[in-house]
Amino acid sequence: MVHIGGMESTLISVRTGPRPAVVDLTTRCGRFVEDRGDGLLHVFVPHATAGVAVLETGAGSDNDLLTALDALLPTDDRWQHRHGSYGHGRDHVVPAFVAPYTVIPVLDGQLALGTWQSVCLVDTNSDNQDRSVRLSFLAG
Repeated sequence: MVHIGGMESTLISVRTGPRPAVVDLTTRCGRFVEDRGDGLLHVFVPHATAGVAVLETGAGSDNDLLTALDALLPTDDRWQHRHGSYGHGRDHVVPAFVAPYTVIPVLDGQLALGTWQSVCLVDTNSDNQDRSVRLSFLAG
């Protein structure tokens, strides 16, 4: 845990697996802000091939997102960035569509998310299955 002025920050590890994945981080984010009062939670993934999204999970939207990314950014040989597995260049374009960060309001130590919203790591890169996510809380 790092404390800088009114901000507290920590780095968590997330294993995404050998296939593109949407990993729900909501519980871990909720634990981090618990009992911290009001403020903002900044969620950042310090990787060139992953992003953070706020979306519904468990009802198919997570798979729909991966399907949409596949349709928009196919895994083929069109990419100039060519190291890694076949089509890996597209993974480096994903953060332009799924930003590597999000900010969530925190009220009374709880994430102020909508009923069906979850905070998720979006990772299409099967070459790197271990990810770090930085959680930073700025008190209000």
